[in-house]
Amino acid sequence: MTAQAQPTFLFASPDADLLAAIEPTLLAAGARVDIVLSAEAVMASISGPRAPSLVLLDAKLPGMPVGQLLAAVRAAAESARLPIVLIADSVTEEWIDHFAEGAVDDLVLRSAESAYWQLRLDLVLRNQRMAHELETLRDAALHNAQLDHLTGVYNRETLLAMLFRETDRVQRSQSEMCLLLFDIDDFGHWNSRLGVDACDELLCQLAGRTAAQLRSYDVLGRPGMDEFLIALPLCAPLNAMSLAERLRTAVFSTPFHASGEAIRLSACFGIAVSHGRSPVVVLREAEKALEWAKAAGPESIQCFGSPSQPLPSPVTFLSATSGEELLGW
Repeated sequence: MTAQAQPTFLFASPDADLLAAIEPTLLAAGARVDIVLSAEAVMASISGPRAPSLVLLDAKLPGMPVGQLLAAVRAAAESARLPIVLIADSVTEEWIDHFAEGAVDDLVLRSAESAYWQLRLDLVLRNQRMAHELETLRDAALHNAQLDHLTGVYNRETLLAMLFRETDRVQRSQSEMCLLLFDIDDFGHWNSRLGVDACDELLCQLAGRTAAQLRSYDVLGRPGMDEFLIALPLCAPLNAMSLAERLRTAVFSTPFHASGEAIRLSACFGIAVSHGRSPVVVLREAEKALEWAKAAGPESIQCFGSPSQPLPSPVTFLSATSGEELLGW
């Protein structure tokens, strides 16, 4: 076992005879043993740079009541589940309550034989490893549920949740935030020509190139098939327009590759400013700006509320007097 991987057992007891009896068992487990004699020393060790892998806590430890010390240790080691073995002279209702509440992981009598100590320590450490593995799997599953299964960026549901969180931050700090929504021009053509698998590869390449152009705190997601949304905290509309220009050149000017072909993609961009309003409203404005950009032609950029908004399309109606078809806006 390497020095970095070596576990540390914190033995918190004033009982020298007990230490002499069980220290060989602790060392046989391949652990380093740190000895402390007071509750204050326990807390200092828990908060130190080298936190222990397991705590052996004597109920007779001076400094503070055991219940108070257990609560303090749990609070100090909140980010990492620290197994605690309580050493006592007998099993009391108080110790049973601590065990039932999860304040301690095991209770071993002071009079236990060496072989029994080995058995109980192995059990506690094995349970700790299993709990850590389960937590890791649960975190991975939660993280994967937040991501688009194809591109690895955030999915629509997670995007909306993060937009609400970012909007709260904008309201508190009275700062700016923009949404930038872009859509690949005529992606249906490429689907028909290249097939689904090749177009999936194009989307993955596009997501990677786009992410490389963003700041660490920008939020990138895929709300639709060939649509990508970027939340830009601390970003004014002029900067969002500059980013759209940069994406148009840095991301789309270089050909993509799929099915042995070099593919030239382009996109239209719609931008909306948050002003601390509901992200649902701002997202609708970004969608409207994207709609205007598509109407203006490939590779267009539109910002909701800017003077460059295109005029609405004319509608046909019949004149009430002449009966002729007229166009109106």
